[in-house]
Amino acid sequence: MPLWNEYRSPVSVEEALASLVQAQGGARIIAGGTDLLLDLQQGRLPPQRALIDVTRIEEMTCINADREVITIGAAVTHAQIVDHPVLQEHAACLVQASALIGGPQVRNVATIGGNVAHALPAGDGSIALLALEAEVEIASSTGRRWEPLEGVFAGPGQVTFERGGELLVAFRFRPTGPAQTSAFRRIMRPQGVAIAILNMAVWLEWETEERIAQVRLTVGAAGPRPLRARQAEAALRGRTLERKTVEAAISALAAEARVRTSPHRASETYRRDLLGVLLAEVLDAARLGAKAGAW
Repeated sequence: MPLWNEYRSPVSVEEALASLVQAQGGARIIAGGTDLLLDLQQGRLPPQRALIDVTRIEEMTCINADREVITIGAAVTHAQIVDHPVLQEHAACLVQASALIGGPQVRNVATIGGNVAHALPAGDGSIALLALEAEVEIASSTGRRWEPLEGVFAGPGQVTFERGGELLVAFRFRPTGPAQTSAFRRIMRPQGVAIAILNMAVWLEWETEERIAQVRLTVGAAGPRPLRARQAEAALRGRTLERKTVEAAISALAAEARVRTSPHRASETYRRDLLGVLLAEVLDAARLGAKAGAW
């Protein structure tokens, strides 16, 4: 039995939406296909009436940046993100996350939209975008809307938008500016291409070189959805980044994180021990960015 019957390649969002509606719930969006094709081949998804390839839709494959906002199309690849000079300077955590996804072959085809739409609790791109407080543009037959990215995730592999009739078009966020830095770190198995055991991103605005004015902290594999760690943020906000501050943030994070045992990656105990290690590491990386003059 074929894994799909039709392969469609629209050149506009409107054409893609029409194909989705026509398939009556029997279609999937494909770009890089690095997750989707495996899901089909290994039976995690049933055969589809149609695959709808969005890589020919120009607005979904572009990165646009100015002083106020950075917009990244959902079909932009991780390799494009890693190589983009504006993102390297003004979205460091996203560049660092994309650089760790798979190997070069995967990064050349895998897309940021696919990473988000797959809705894994430890999706590297999702964790970085959340730290940047990104919004997502969703298109349907009734129009387009921007929503906070945080509200898109409903659970492991589950999203709040309608896969059979809605399309992720783009992401947008404010570039890091003066006195702001971001960083991403992950811990994974030695193979280096698997899903993270734990990952974390932070965005910081500095009052001084050592005192944090504002903070956003996101954690993957710490619950059924990517976690915005607001209790840990409160422990860091307005404080000097010293040992007692980090220890307070680690305690707060341990209280709100819902880590669990995964038979293929790590135990709950191991993950809980890693929370403090990774938090200290990602904060140190962001502080080094500030001292290097990135802010």
